[in-house]
Amino acid sequence: MKTRLLAGAAALAMMAGMVQAQDLKFPIGEGAFNWQSLADFDAKYNLDGQTLTIFGPWRGEDQVLVESMLAYFTAATGATVKYSSSENYEQQIVIDTQAGSPPDIAVLPQPGLIADLASKGLIAPLGAETEAWLKENYAAGDSWVGLGTYKGKDGTPALYAFPYKIDVKSLVWYSPENFEDAGYEVPQTMEELKALTEKIVADGGTPWCIGLGSGGATGWPATDWVEDMMLRTQSPDVYDKWTTHGIPFNDPAVVAAIDEFGWFARTDANVAGGTKAVASTDFRDSPKGLFSSPPACYMHKQASFIPSFFPDGTKLGEDADFFYFPAYESKDLGKPVLGAGTLAFITKDSEASRAFIEFLKTPIAHEVWMAQSGFLTPFKGANAELYGSAALKKQGEILLNSTTFRFDGSDLMPGAVGAGSFWTGMVDYTGGKSAQEVADGIEASWPK
Repeated sequence: MKTRLLAGAAALAMMAGMVQAQDLKFPIGEGAFNWQSLADFDAKYNLDGQTLTIFGPWRGEDQVLVESMLAYFTAATGATVKYSSSENYEQQIVIDTQAGSPPDIAVLPQPGLIADLASKGLIAPLGAETEAWLKENYAAGDSWVGLGTYKGKDGTPALYAFPYKIDVKSLVWYSPENFEDAGYEVPQTMEELKALTEKIVADGGTPWCIGLGSGGATGWPATDWVEDMMLRTQSPDVYDKWTTHGIPFNDPAVVAAIDEFGWFARTDANVAGGTKAVASTDFRDSPKGLFSSPPACYMHKQASFIPSFFPDGTKLGEDADFFYFPAYESKDLGKPVLGAGTLAFITKDSEASRAFIEFLKTPIAHEVWMAQSGFLTPFKGANAELYGSAALKKQGEILLNSTTFRFDGSDLMPGAVGAGSFWTGMVDYTGGKSAQEVADGIEASWPK
């Protein structure tokens, strides 16, 4: 086994060059990476001559990054890994599984689609041992088990999908310089965040930039607000019932969460341009108000991807930073985190497929990507010091400190709602309709 691991040195050397190009402290093969986890994995598996096919959503730069991680699986096991993707990967995996020609492993960011495949008996359960591993080794482990658990063809729930590579949405972006100039402190609770909002207005400033514009998808940023507010006003099981229609969309808990969003967005003084500007402002333009002089706003709530739309030359940690969208201290619901991510599952059961799921349990399978870019993990056994940037490390800490993680609710709902009436309903709400009217309309649109 050790001979084969050494024989993979060429692939690892290539990876080392890639990582060093990212100006990391630790070149591959040295430092604080958990190399023992790779050696232990290598000692367990010999897949010489076997081929593992993986189909996933990562293309372009992300494909280079995932293949850098897969090089270690090859080096340890001897298996040949063939990774592929497609522009229409969601439709392609359905076609391939139903045609009886699936890859060995598939990776998707849509739990609802994976649940549908499980219900048709097209994917393999991962087993009780993996379920126990997630509960023990992932922060808020029960949340991750719940995310990957679906009913099989016989109606029995089981763990079918392994969460890997996560995105965080519960973030508020701000300019540290603006906060310092105004004497504002980063709020630690929702009560403090609301008090800060009122303080900024009293000081003559505008607290928030909010933009819902997104072409045919206009309205979706508000769904993230409502989902975060559901997690901060209700227990996780109520959130789960909401996304699966266990409670109606117009349940009082949901109406109240919509109005929680309205507390911020439906008061003219709270939002740059006033409430009427919320729906017409493109979400990509909305954060630019943080960087004007004087600032057009002091805060902007959006997921981890939003720096892509900051002005050129913006330095994270200096010109812009973020904090956790806080929970209510008075409601004692812990530290819930809203996000998204990808899940790996077995579409063709084999020794190599099972070995790959075991590989995802090793720190090295996380650390190699962590040390580069665009990767977050709730795995407590991975070395958080290896994150490729201070921003990633900080977001990783938010995941590790979470008491509950829930997937983006609109992505879990039927498309007619989550990518339809929920979006348009939020536009109607900022336009003046009541939360009850909007919720009633969305409930009426839920597929019967």
